Amino acid sequence: MIKVEWFYWLCGIFFVLIALQVLNDRTNPKRIGSAAFWGILGLSFGYGTFVVNKTAPSWILGIAVIGLAVLAGSGFPGKGAERTTTQPERAKFADKFGNKLFLPALVIPVVAALFGAWLAKVKLGDGKLLLQSGSATIIGLGIASLLALAVGVVLLRPPSPAVPLHEGRRLLEHIGWAAILPQMLATLGLLFNTSGVGKAVGRVTDHLIPKGSLIAAVVLYCIGMAIFTIIMGNAFAAFPVMTAAVGWPLLVQQFNGEPAVVFAIGMLAGFCGTLCTPMAANFNIVPAALLEMKDQYGPIKAQIPTAIPLLGCNIAIMYFFAF
Repeated sequence: MIKVEWFYWLCGIFFVLIALQVLNDRTNPKRIGSAAFWGILGLSFGYGTFVVNKTAPSWILGIAVIGLAVLAGSGFPGKGAERTTTQPERAKFADKFGNKLFLPALVIPVVAALFGAWLAKVKLGDGKLLLQSGSATIIGLGIASLLALAVGVVLLRPPSPAVPLHEGRRLLEHIGWAAILPQMLATLGLLFNTSGVGKAVGRVTDHLIPKGSLIAAVVLYCIGMAIFTIIMGNAFAAFPVMTAAVGWPLLVQQFNGEPAVVFAIGMLAGFCGTLCTPMAANFNIVPAALLEMKDQYGPIKAQIPTAIPLLGCNIAIMYFFAF
């Protein structure tokens, strides 16, 4: 059986290697704090295995998370000298390969979809699943990323096998602490749900929704997903709150909605909020920084005219097809 934990370990190893690279980079004025940031993050992936297996205390991982927050708040990680291709070299590559440069990126969704839709059901000779149950998509994403890396190496033939690692470090240093923002915000959503925020929102919605009104419940759920996503910056953080408040008790239990359809479209409604918020830093602010746009909110301004009608479409799809 292929376990999802293996890919978490691989992510951890990657971040530890980045930390060692940063530590040896004398051009980085913040190399100590930056190396500590990536090193703590990398070691947390491996240590998390022992926490899940209840063979190690979880409070150490909590201290690591606090340490990451302190380092991020103190201005780490910083940037060092770029050790990858120069801008003229990248332009030369673009002219030489053209649209073939998109092949590595296209490998990822295709392979991940195959794993999620097909290999998730494949069983070994002893009857056990080939992929760890419930993790087929994540495993597929991990394997797809490795295949995309292989395709990129074969296509571009870098002068050194360390070039992909250097490029990974360059991108991480451009993104900075925002690279882990999705995980932090998703955890925040779970904490909100555990602390009873979802139930509190549910009590409020009981007074807002007319009794027996399906359309009102659908509208509230979808718009609530978008608004909470705008606040939290991540639809995965908004999902447990709005699902506990409206999605499950009203749309599924009371109106007998199809759970898979309700929750899938609910996430799409949340993603409409993602298009409109600077809190989704890795989605909206980071691209503006990487592309050196003059207006850091340019992506958001361009996406809002699409996000609003798309939210309306999601409301209509859920109302007509989920019940």
